[in-house]
Amino acid sequence: MLTTRRTWLARSAGLMLSLTLACGTQPAAAQGTDLVIFAAASLKNALDAVNAQWQKETGKTAKISYAASSALAKQIEQGAPAQVFISADLDWMDYVAQKNLIRPDTRSNLLGNRIVLIAPKDKAQPVDIKPGFDLAKVIGDGRLSMANVDSVPAGKYGKAALEKLGAWTGVATRIAQAENVRAALLLVSRGEAPAGIVYQTDAAADPNVTIIGKFPEDTHPPIIYPIALTANASHPDAAGFLAYVKSAKARPIFEAQGFTVLNPGQS
Repeated sequence: MLTTRRTWLARSAGLMLSLTLACGTQPAAAQGTDLVIFAAASLKNALDAVNAQWQKETGKTAKISYAASSALAKQIEQGAPAQVFISADLDWMDYVAQKNLIRPDTRSNLLGNRIVLIAPKDKAQPVDIKPGFDLAKVIGDGRLSMANVDSVPAGKYGKAALEKLGAWTGVATRIAQAENVRAALLLVSRGEAPAGIVYQTDAAADPNVTIIGKFPEDTHPPIIYPIALTANASHPDAAGFLAYVKSAKARPIFEAQGFTVLNPGQS
């Protein structure tokens, strides 16, 4: 276990730096006394607010590390001391489940979301997203900002939608791929990309971008955020934090950020 933990610490340096740059937060330190939560980057605003409310009500604290679900799943595989994992898609939760790295009886589908097309606020022009729409015209001489289309959930959803709509071929060589969805959002927010594909909740969290089109939900797999305790979860507050995130108390916070709460708690 010690060797595995050292391996994780050695490999996490780059991930931790990217989390700080893309999400504007210091990631959790790998200390045995911390309640460490691994969560998809798109959850930052909402989950930070839930965590703050949980801390206010209970006096307990959780340290949350945000990154692409793919990166977090790989870190868990390498022995990261995460107690709770919240993925932005089913595939990466399935990945850790198949390796017996989560507790199956604690797994559930927490939230839903949508993907949208965004542009810098001062250059926003509405786009009718439908089969055959000219996305290449939208990005002009620039590039389309997306999370990595091969591994990051937001990127995978976006590519699937563009393929279904017949728009992928026209922009496939003009993608600015980011390591997570918040990094993709940042490229558009800074004006470094004329358009991007992010979650609806990401767009709502950044005043410098505007949604110029919404992708029909039948153009990509359902966007579902599953949650579970990791197999090695031993922190006494891990189960309580998971329960709170799923509870009725957290629901209005998630909904205020634009998420759809799945199977909302009653307590």
